[in-house]
Amino acid sequence: MNRFIFFLILFNFFTGCSFNSNSEFWTASKDINLENANYKKILLKKEITLDKDFNPNLKIKLNSKFNKNLFDYLQSNNYGRIDYDGELKKISRYRFSKIDNFHKYEPEISFFKDDIIFFDNKGSILKFDNKSKLIWKKNFYSKSEKKLNPILQFSNNENFLIVADNIAKSYMLDLKSGNLIWSKSNLAPFNSQIKIYKDKFFVVDFSNTLRCFSLKDGSELWNIRTENSLIRSPKKLSMVIVEDNIYFNNSLGDITAVNINEGQLLWQLPTQSSLVYQSAFSLETSDLVADNNSIYFSNNKNQIFSIDLKTGTFNWETNVNSNIRPTIIENLLFTVSLEGYLIVIQKNSGNIIRITDVFDNFKSKKRSKILPVGFVIGVKNIYLSTSNGRLLIIDIATGKTKSTLKVDNEKISRPLIINNNLFIIKDNAIVKLN
Repeated sequence: MNRFIFFLILFNFFTGCSFNSNSEFWTASKDINLENANYKKILLKKEITLDKDFNPNLKIKLNSKFNKNLFDYLQSNNYGRIDYDGELKKISRYRFSKIDNFHKYEPEISFFKDDIIFFDNKGSILKFDNKSKLIWKKNFYSKSEKKLNPILQFSNNENFLIVADNIAKSYMLDLKSGNLIWSKSNLAPFNSQIKIYKDKFFVVDFSNTLRCFSLKDGSELWNIRTENSLIRSPKKLSMVIVEDNIYFNNSLGDITAVNINEGQLLWQLPTQSSLVYQSAFSLETSDLVADNNSIYFSNNKNQIFSIDLKTGTFNWETNVNSNIRPTIIENLLFTVSLEGYLIVIQKNSGNIIRITDVFDNFKSKKRSKILPVGFVIGVKNIYLSTSNGRLLIIDIATGKTKSTLKVDNEKISRPLIINNNLFIIKDNAIVKLN
């Protein structure tokens, strides 16, 4: 009943708002740094699918400093703008045994100085140096567990590596030696990012429960249970940390805020109607991204949201169909729709100011089967990976695809940039480009 009342109030709120051209709901303000800003002010009806270019001649110029603080990125999920302008000509590979069903998962590399840490098909953890030389290889699974082909998620604090997997284990290693410090079993498999904060770490399991553990010995300090779903989406869940509060999503689309020190629930906000709520398996939500006093995220139900961190109320909602992580730079939010359109939005208002087709080089018969996987933003370009193994290099100013690099024929991961190198994970190797 509470959800019904909530959505009834929400419906009344939005139906009472004005969406005519005088309200300038979809027009850009004058406080963003744009070139040729004399673009048209038009009304984008909320039910229209965004499958055409909008203001394609609008050029965007970014003046912000480059993001160099990896810790801030790890806590907020906002990669920002990175000082990278590689030619993508030199390629090296870190090889490992092929991960089965790689296309279903979203594994990420853990970086430690110039070294990278990943895993293989049997759950072995691999640490490579910057010349692709294997430093150590560790495996802490039994024969029966290895047959389950565990998928690992990592996080490190430059001393210790925290690992959580999809067979309900978590453990901690010494980063230098790879030696096991402690290992614990959970009631349910884990299905989220891992966040480390001071002497604690956080992870969400398949029961939609946020669990807080001690770094010292892996003991559980507190947990916050949210509503569970019998059918679960394989999409990895997300969380961000701002000051002493943690914000996370569950498989039903609810956003929950919790005080880290006390494990106290601050607020919870449902984002889906009861109809979508009952079919949670089809819901795929992007990673949460925090910037100043708001968090941003989108989903494959044609919604992108901005939510106030303090109150847990909507700042705005706009129609964008995307399940990949957005990026915030200055007053702009960048994302790519599932249909292959780069969309630029004013972060404070939700106004869409430009839409450009970045899949226009794909043949029409094939593009319907191609999906964006993730992107990062460098000095002049956006680097976007796709489900058919391509890396698109997109001009920030114009939004046009400049070139396409073939990395593989199957799905590749979202690009990562560290130490002036661009990394992409495929099912049997990590590809390094510079």
